[in-house]
Amino acid sequence: MAPRGRGRGRRHVEPPEVSAEELNAWFAGNLPDDWFAEATVVKFDRDEIIITGVLPLPKLGPDDDAALAAQARIAAFREKTRGERMEIAERAQATFLRKVSWAAACGDESEAYTTASVPVMTRLDLEERAVLDTLIDAGVARSRSEAVAWCVQLVADNESEWIDKLRDAMEGVTEIRDQGPESRG
Repeated sequence: MAPRGRGRGRRHVEPPEVSAEELNAWFAGNLPDDWFAEATVVKFDRDEIIITGVLPLPKLGPDDDAALAAQARIAAFREKTRGERMEIAERAQATFLRKVSWAAACGDESEAYTTASVPVMTRLDLEERAVLDTLIDAGVARSRSEAVAWCVQLVADNESEWIDKLRDAMEGVTEIRDQGPESRG
């Protein structure tokens, strides 16, 4: 039987377990101190790490367009740091076996770039597909994939308290499991 993997000839290797504290420390040690106005926000899952940095606000006159200035600051940062960000991302990807994505915020503006859109396989019954197709027909989504993402965001927005409780409960399960006897694999 051939090894399961992502792509032809590649063997799939699960990314190592990592904590938010480890990732924050790793990126704090690898990012130039003068890039951001405050500590970065690092979010991650088993597929991707997203680093978001806050850029300092441009100095503006009273009649200047703050949104346009902030967007320009983000675009300039993206271009100016591209090579160095790519080098940092390559080292992080080799270490953590996850795609590294970047985002920047300035004032009320923010932009994510090089983010991963990870395919998720699922099987849906006729009624569930009909829901997605209704969202497409109504112009809410352009595809079933986008409709699924819309539904997931809707649950995240409207059931965030329940999702947080579920995450907290899972952390408790992980702690208890880690206290148990060693596996005899």
